[in-house]
Amino acid sequence: MKLYYTPGACSLSPHIALLEAGLPYDLVKVDLRTKKLENGDDFLKVNPKGQVPVLALDSGELVTEGPVIVQMIADKAAAKNLAPARDSAERYKLLEWLNFITTELHKSFGPMFSPALADEAKAFFKDRVMGKFKYVESQLAGRDYLMGSQFTVADGYLFTMLSWADGMKFDLSGMPNLLAYKARVAARPKVQEALTKEGLMKAA
Repeated sequence: MKLYYTPGACSLSPHIALLEAGLPYDLVKVDLRTKKLENGDDFLKVNPKGQVPVLALDSGELVTEGPVIVQMIADKAAAKNLAPARDSAERYKLLEWLNFITTELHKSFGPMFSPALADEAKAFFKDRVMGKFKYVESQLAGRDYLMGSQFTVADGYLFTMLSWADGMKFDLSGMPNLLAYKARVAARPKVQEALTKEGLMKAA
C-alpha cells in the first residue's frame, strides 16, 4: 500500500493507523500548494479532489477520505482492535466519533488555515472549535480514549486535530481531560514514529 500524505496534515491520522495496525506501506509526499509529488508528478492525476490522504491499495484501487481510510486499515488488521467489530453497537459509536471529528472539528479548522480569511472570521471558527473541544472534554471524563480503555482509529484523528490546535496556540488549559488524553496518545510509540517519519518530531 501507499499513503499519499502531507506532513502534519489530516493524513497523519491514517499514518498513525497504519503503524498501529502493523501493516506494510510506503509514504508518498505531496505538496498541497503546488499539487505535486516529490518526483514532480501531478497529484491531481492521483486524486482529482487535490486532497490528502489517499491510500493506494496493492490492487491499484485508490481510497480517499480519512474516516473511510482508517476504518479500512482497522479492518485489515482486526486483531489489533483499532475499531470495534462491524455491525456492533460499538462500531456505530466509533462512526459517530469519526463523523463528529470530520464535520465539527476538521471542517471548522479549515478556514483558519486560509491566509485570505479575516481575523474576525478566524476568531469565529476558533470559538466554534473550542466549543466542540469542550464537549470532547466532558466525554473523556474517566476514559483513557474516546471509546474507553481501547485506543482506536478515532483517537489518531482527534490527536491530529489537537496537534493543529497546538500549532494555532489554542488555550486548552481549562480542559484537563483533553490535555491528559493528548499526552497519553502522544506517548504511544507508533504515534511518535509517525510524527518522526513526517519530520514533525526529532528522533529520540
